[in-house]
Amino acid sequence: MTDPANHPSRPTSGVPQPGNYQVVARGECGSDGIGRDPELLRIGNCSGFYGDRLSAMREMLTGGELDVLTGDWLAELTMLILLRDQLKDGSTGYAKTFLRQLEDCLGLALEQGVTIVANAGGVNTPGLVEAIRTMAAGQGLEPRVAYVRGDDLNSRVDELGLGKPLGAHAYLGAFGIARAVASGADIVVTGRVTDAAIVLGPAIAHFGWGREDLDALAGVTAAGHVIECGTQATGGNYPFFTEVEKLVHPGFPIAEVRRDGSSVITKHPGTAGVVNIDTVTSQLLYEIGDGRYANPDVTLRLDSVQLTSDGPDRVLISGVRGEAPPPVLKVSRTSFGGFRNEMTMVLTGLDIEAKANLFQRQFEDALTTSPAEVTWTLARTDREDAPTQQQAAALLTVVGRDPDANVVGRSFANAAVEVALGSYPGCHPTAPPAAASPYGVFNPGFVPQDAPVHEVVLDDGTVEQVEAPSMTLALEPLPGPAAEEPGDLGPTRRLPLGTIAGARAGDKGGHVNIGVWVRNEAAWPWLSTLLTEDAVRELLPETRDLAIEITRLPNLRAVNIVVRGLLGLGVAYNSRFDPQGKGVGEWLRSRHVDIPESLLPTTQQKDRT
Repeated sequence: MTDPANHPSRPTSGVPQPGNYQVVARGECGSDGIGRDPELLRIGNCSGFYGDRLSAMREMLTGGELDVLTGDWLAELTMLILLRDQLKDGSTGYAKTFLRQLEDCLGLALEQGVTIVANAGGVNTPGLVEAIRTMAAGQGLEPRVAYVRGDDLNSRVDELGLGKPLGAHAYLGAFGIARAVASGADIVVTGRVTDAAIVLGPAIAHFGWGREDLDALAGVTAAGHVIECGTQATGGNYPFFTEVEKLVHPGFPIAEVRRDGSSVITKHPGTAGVVNIDTVTSQLLYEIGDGRYANPDVTLRLDSVQLTSDGPDRVLISGVRGEAPPPVLKVSRTSFGGFRNEMTMVLTGLDIEAKANLFQRQFEDALTTSPAEVTWTLARTDREDAPTQQQAAALLTVVGRDPDANVVGRSFANAAVEVALGSYPGCHPTAPPAAASPYGVFNPGFVPQDAPVHEVVLDDGTVEQVEAPSMTLALEPLPGPAAEEPGDLGPTRRLPLGTIAGARAGDKGGHVNIGVWVRNEAAWPWLSTLLTEDAVRELLPETRDLAIEITRLPNLRAVNIVVRGLLGLGVAYNSRFDPQGKGVGEWLRSRHVDIPESLLPTTQQKDRT
């Protein structure tokens, strides 16, 4: 790592302007290494989303040894939020919380020689670079700042057939980040890149890998996928959380990457939370499709991943195989969908469904203009002979959507108030009427790998082009092997699936994935036969009319389920009370199935640390 005290003099504010650059075309990334150990690179994470713990950057820099500190600030909804910010103020559009953390920790990072890599540039990466330089100059610091550009395709949507979105940003890969790190940059910022790229890029720079090193690239892509969501790898959002002794303030994860592409997932000593095979499995299954996890630089074969305990709070990821990346890149297309409004009414006590039916008829009669789309949801949260009023109540929600804000404005919500005194007994809403709010729609697109002009702008203004991979491979479905015959496991008991299985769910646009796994090898054949498409539709009735895809991953003792369309047009569309599908896995775990008594916790392995 370069000693910051030896930095040459350079501008402390502003961003070089186009036309002043020296353009240098490059293929692969060469490097003399950036870490303290040529055979090992310690890469930490301090953010899993825009809004994560502000103290995390300082905690990671002071908690133990690191070479690189990364953070993920972008998600489908975040891109819409940042686009809206930029429309209001052209100088914004980046993750402001990253800048706040950096203001607190920049001197510490430079002193320790830790490279910071973040996708916090959002939709205005040059704006973030300028803000970093201005902030650093105010502290008397002169960090080397490099950034990656080319993800913004807004000026080329017609040429590339991307329609008319509010924002179109390609998911770039890791080789631009690698070149920026290898140049000696102290801080590397990007816009829309893949989540794993911010971890893979520094590893490419450190070990000098090329595009042909597919297994190594895939190995670190797996590690990047595990740590990019922060504390979800260290006990957060973990189905067996009751087994974790300390989880109030879990530590953030670290990947100790090795030259062969294997890695150990861990955390700083003494921090809360846990790293074990289950926490790593849980995160590996998060937001995936089938056995192939496509990235711009490599396609990770999830069916090859081997997880092994390497001691307390240490899990080795090894045996990973990679294939050439697909010939196309995914594009985040965010569009303005229209306006929405909603009202939720409380129904208490007896005759819940009759009350709901009456209110719906009265409300629709009171509307002066019918919205383009109206949906009703009755949540039966009530219970019979309830000891409290809240436990006796159900919730009826009406949502209206329309291109015209006036159609779903206060008049829409006021229709609920207008009928209140002449409706069902006990009629009242959870909140007063409100104005309509805009909503967005996420719709992925695809462009050829060489469509974006992928470039790195180094600290001195030099621009280096990053060539697209010359070798690609079209994606083919990889659902895994057929279900294994479990044999005779003896008598069964009707219990929640979560008695012996973990699950993690996440959103992929309008789809949701549910990764389900068991902790005992003996339970794997049973799980592999249990979770069929028909069984999922029976266990989760809301999926009954939707397409379902099943993938079996024996190495992880896991079944991945993709339910298409469950989330409508994506999280910003807000079609469900759980718009990101985060709780779907826990819903599935709560459903009762026939579990062989021989597999119950008294005879199964309960802790795989």
